[in-house]
Amino acid sequence: MATIELKLPKMGESVAEASILNWLKKEGDRVTADEPLVEIATDKVNSEVPSPEDGILVSCKVNVGDTVQVGHIIAIIETEGGATEPSVAAPQVAELSVASVTTDVSHSGNNGSVISSGDRFYSPLVKNIAKQEGLSQEELDQVTGTGQNGRLTKEDLMGYLKTRGSAPAVKPEVVASNAPAAGPVKPAVEVQKVKGPAISIGGNDEVIEMDRMRKLIADHMVMSKQVSPHVTSYVEADVTNIVTWRDKVKKSFEQNYKTKLTFTPIFIEAVAKAIRDFPGVNASVDGDKIVLRGDVNIGMAAALPTGNLIVPVIRNADQLNLVGLAKKVNDLADRARANKLTPDEIQGGTYTLTNVGSFGNVMGTPIINQPQVAILAVGAIRKKPAVIETPKGDAIAIRHMMFLSHSYDHRIVDGALGGRFVRRVADYLEEWDVNREI
Repeated sequence: MATIELKLPKMGESVAEASILNWLKKEGDRVTADEPLVEIATDKVNSEVPSPEDGILVSCKVNVGDTVQVGHIIAIIETEGGATEPSVAAPQVAELSVASVTTDVSHSGNNGSVISSGDRFYSPLVKNIAKQEGLSQEELDQVTGTGQNGRLTKEDLMGYLKTRGSAPAVKPEVVASNAPAAGPVKPAVEVQKVKGPAISIGGNDEVIEMDRMRKLIADHMVMSKQVSPHVTSYVEADVTNIVTWRDKVKKSFEQNYKTKLTFTPIFIEAVAKAIRDFPGVNASVDGDKIVLRGDVNIGMAAALPTGNLIVPVIRNADQLNLVGLAKKVNDLADRARANKLTPDEIQGGTYTLTNVGSFGNVMGTPIINQPQVAILAVGAIRKKPAVIETPKGDAIAIRHMMFLSHSYDHRIVDGALGGRFVRRVADYLEEWDVNREI
């Protein structure tokens, strides 16, 4: 018999650790290759770690609630063979659930005393130590972290506790960059946890516990509204040319490129072009500095079967043609619905597009996906009577019309920039060439 030391796999370039949620197998159980063994949670996704081989789970090296580093041994599996095999990392994990929050927030695991705020994630272990030692949120936020992306590790915290009171804590330095950051950008204001009013429960009421994803989304939305003063500008666009052109080419497009042509890649193409015209909306706020992003990485909000939202990212969207955008949009959307996205595919976005029209809504006021500074909502396309200009004068005709709603961070995006940007997107849509070749 041979044994395999199963290590926690790498789950994304900015993911350094994970918490153990639940063991799906117990010691002594027989397991098969690719069968899920344990559920884990990071600050980005919940995942299942599968077995790399057929065998017997002889030992679980970590307990539920433990936080372990990538590469740490989490289990011992006994397999058929004549010698002990080297340690292996589990295969690519399969996502159970993914929040639209990427690197920004996490729910509190410390009875509200310490939370992972907009610019820092704390593991459950760090939160527990902080609670036991009586560290306040403010004091913990001041401790320098040496982990990946400045994360506070257990060693950092224990080292600080040894010298606590003898030397001031030093805040990590934040350096602005023109490239999209792998981690969050520090908000310009401190975000305080807001406690809602007390709720009375009636005899006919049903109380439903929020799942982890919904808690993350709720925290992220509240944080975004606290950090960014939201302003929304609206434009109505005549997209008749796009509807006519798509109806004409969608069948041949699918036959030639083996993927469907939806409206989403067309909208993303227009947004990417407008971002190049107005780069000020492709930015983040870092304290009192503005970080202009060098790449155009557009997130597309998608609804999951559970009703939660996820925002997969199309990187360098301005460098893809319409065929490339269509394939990328369909691939990400399909894998989002099947919970098959990887952590890297839901982070690094610099601007977000959300289609509220898919729910039959004509417009909306979307909340900014921090640390971005703007988000565009496209409404349902509806046939409406509209005034059009012709060589013989104005006329009323039935046109395909759509509202665009642009929410932006008024700290750095003024009404002129926010309004001109959404108007430019509408212009690109309205000027669509009905004779365009693919």
